[in-house]
Amino acid sequence: RSVEVADGRSGLERARRMSHGEQLSRVARRTPDGEALRFEGCSRSYGELDDRVGRLASALRARGVGSGDRVATFMTNRLELVESYLAAGRLGAICVPVNFRLVATEIGYILQDSGARVLIVDAGLAAVAHEARNRATGIRSCLVTDGDPAVAGPGAELYDDVLEAAPPDEAWLDVPEDWPAFIMYTSGTTGRPKGAVLTHFNLLMNTMNMIAGMGFRDDDRRWLSGLPLFHIGGLNGILPYLLLGGTSVILPSGQFDAEQVVDLLERERITACYFVPTQWQAICAVPGLATRDLSALRRISWGASVAPPSVLQAMAASFPGVPNYNAFGQTEMSSVTCVLRGEDAVAKMGSVGTPIVNVEVRVVDEQMDDVAAGEVGEIVYRGPTVMQGYWNQPEATEEAFEGGWFHSGDLVRQDKDGFYYVVDRKKDLIISGGENIYCAELEAAIGAHPDVREVAVVGQADPKWVEVPMAVIVAVDAAAPPAEDEIIEWCRRRLASYKKPATVVCVDALPRNASGKVMKTELRARFAPPVTP
Repeated sequence: RSVEVADGRSGLERARRMSHGEQLSRVARRTPDGEALRFEGCSRSYGELDDRVGRLASALRARGVGSGDRVATFMTNRLELVESYLAAGRLGAICVPVNFRLVATEIGYILQDSGARVLIVDAGLAAVAHEARNRATGIRSCLVTDGDPAVAGPGAELYDDVLEAAPPDEAWLDVPEDWPAFIMYTSGTTGRPKGAVLTHFNLLMNTMNMIAGMGFRDDDRRWLSGLPLFHIGGLNGILPYLLLGGTSVILPSGQFDAEQVVDLLERERITACYFVPTQWQAICAVPGLATRDLSALRRISWGASVAPPSVLQAMAASFPGVPNYNAFGQTEMSSVTCVLRGEDAVAKMGSVGTPIVNVEVRVVDEQMDDVAAGEVGEIVYRGPTVMQGYWNQPEATEEAFEGGWFHSGDLVRQDKDGFYYVVDRKKDLIISGGENIYCAELEAAIGAHPDVREVAVVGQADPKWVEVPMAVIVAVDAAAPPAEDEIIEWCRRRLASYKKPATVVCVDALPRNASGKVMKTELRARFAPPVTP
């Protein structure tokens, strides 16, 4: 989308805005000494954060970034990642968060597809960023948070040096709320990810929905999330606290340590937190949990994948009296669509809850007719949190909005009390430990192996990750099929590690219907019984 710089508008008009840059500046003027962010013992007050975001915006502007331009971020969790998000938004630019677990070919595709002009990386990812830059033609500048910037390729600069040399942001750019703020890439059913375009208004309304529907209290001011910040859920965990002037405590990326998380909950007096079911399982198993002082907790929440009943029961036993919320949704909806509230967590165990405020829901059949309560149909949405569309993919956008509603791809049923239950996924998706894995992408990678004639990927139940990919292959030479380890390593070199299959099975032929389509229901029944929500 082409947008015009609107800095000729009056300061009063800008002061009415609710874009992310304005939200930050407003809180910084009101409580400059209030703590905005904490990460590994380092803190940023709202005044400091506002100043650094302004300087980074000035530096990006000096490097040719204007409204509508794309700024890609390729970082593990850190303070600079939040600063980059806010600085891009202050310019009216569009931020493109990149999953730090992707490999260079995947990153290069996102950089090229988005048309990013600037890439901001951290030192640990600089070498991969260098390789990815070689696959994208539009990157003009690269900032590296620490270490030797040359590792990230020619012309890379050190982030802190750039900020120190930049003047305060005095451009007073008016950024309307309907301008795009983020392009969040989701794994694609055709093997290529699609960029969901989310506006400032989309995310603001999602923030307001969460505040209204997820039990926020006046004494809820310190947030901790187990999600990575490139993830829509990680971003959306911070935004309500930015609006309210609270504190977001950021966990480092890497190996999750449940005992360290419990230490942080106690030491930082965390009032609300979010973890995926696998993480909650580990937290509830920490020795001596009942003796810890976690009295500051006002709300706990989970989502991103199915939570087994044993995990929900462990959460209820470990945190008695603390409301437990399940947030359900997807990137294209900015992201929360339904919430299972604390008072219903046990009675409606297995449900994703009821629609959150401002999200309109229907359950429909293939003809877009409503199905009766208790029957299975696709859940579709309307409302102010629906994305603008998929970046540069008009056909995919038109398909997603067929009939004037956003099609989620989730098949659900509604009970007599109005609670929704996900029974299957229309899109061929595996959710493993909270990460989305689309079968088509993995099938494309495995299908490129010279010894594989055909492949189909299905989800397999797993006690830790809830489900993991299983590859069912037909070998070129049935007498000498490729070994399981060989296929797994082949995938590891071409895709993010979490996407590789956990199991590889060889068969003589894939089951197909009369139309020639692979019958994955038969494969699941034979090799991988489906995960029960």
